[in-house]
Amino acid sequence: MESLTLQLWNKLFFIVLLLLFSGLVYLLAPMLMPFLIGALLAYLVNPLVMKLMRLRLPRLLSIIIIFSLLFSVILLLILLFIPIIQKQISNLIDTIPKIMTWGEETVMPWLSNQFGIHEPSIGSLKTTLVAHLTQTSGTTEKFLDTILHSSFILLEWLINLILIPVVTFYLLLDWNKVIANLRHLLPRRIEPVVVNLMKECDIVLSAFFRGQLLVMLALGLFYAAGLTLIGLHTGLILGLIVGIISIVPYLGVIIGIILASMVSFVQLQSLSSVLFVLLLFSTGHIVEHLYLTPRFVGNRIGLHPVAVIFAILAGGQLFGFFGILLALPVAAVIMVWLRYLIKNYHQSALYK
Repeated sequence: MESLTLQLWNKLFFIVLLLLFSGLVYLLAPMLMPFLIGALLAYLVNPLVMKLMRLRLPRLLSIIIIFSLLFSVILLLILLFIPIIQKQISNLIDTIPKIMTWGEETVMPWLSNQFGIHEPSIGSLKTTLVAHLTQTSGTTEKFLDTILHSSFILLEWLINLILIPVVTFYLLLDWNKVIANLRHLLPRRIEPVVVNLMKECDIVLSAFFRGQLLVMLALGLFYAAGLTLIGLHTGLILGLIVGIISIVPYLGVIIGIILASMVSFVQLQSLSSVLFVLLLFSTGHIVEHLYLTPRFVGNRIGLHPVAVIFAILAGGQLFGFFGILLALPVAAVIMVWLRYLIKNYHQSALYK
């Protein structure tokens, strides 16, 4: 009887502790962002540090080398691509009113003649959109002016930008100690099971992160190069957009076909350009599913495409943009634990 009471008290204690921790995370959510990003970066970079350490380099020197390379690459990308992307975004904004004019003068009359759909007036919508787009630069200037004149907001941004590399650096420096301390916090009775499950989660997450990033990068470069060769002035930005949203199955290729087809027809005024766009995305989609995804990602998560879409939408609904970024990794961890629970359930008396 006493042992049963003790078990109930232990379970109640852990439930209360979990609730308190969840409440604390919820209350501190606005300030946790740089720490979460720093922890994620440390997790992603740690394998590179370990590879350098296998070459008999000290851990501190390995971290400094990795940091120097990362910041050099980031700085180089900013210097090379930001001006090009800024120009292409401006070109894309200038193209949107032309797409709406084409839709109003060509698509809507065709739909009205073919299907008897009454042509709605979208002139007011186009006028409003054009007005907002033409004010984009002014809005940006006002936004920047507000940021610069608000010392609190500026200080908060600067602190976050400084905290992210600092947190990443110190977590990398003491990564083994942090993992060991977390391991010692676990109750001895469940420690072997939890450690084995976390090792499996680590294998799944590391493989998924590396594979998915490589697939997104390859698709982004492929579509950007292809759309640029077709002749689109916005080929680079469209390719990058498609590469980023290709994390959601089929969404990247669908949005890419729609956007690139409209932009190519409006800019180049030819159906052949649209056919080239369709051929490009068809080729990319085939290469993605027959080579890129099996080669770099495989079935790392074990989620059905519908479940992947649900996880991403749920993450966005609950935690915004950061939730979208973490949706699939969290889903991967949940799947590892679910497989363990299902395995135990199949071996239990309840199932048999």
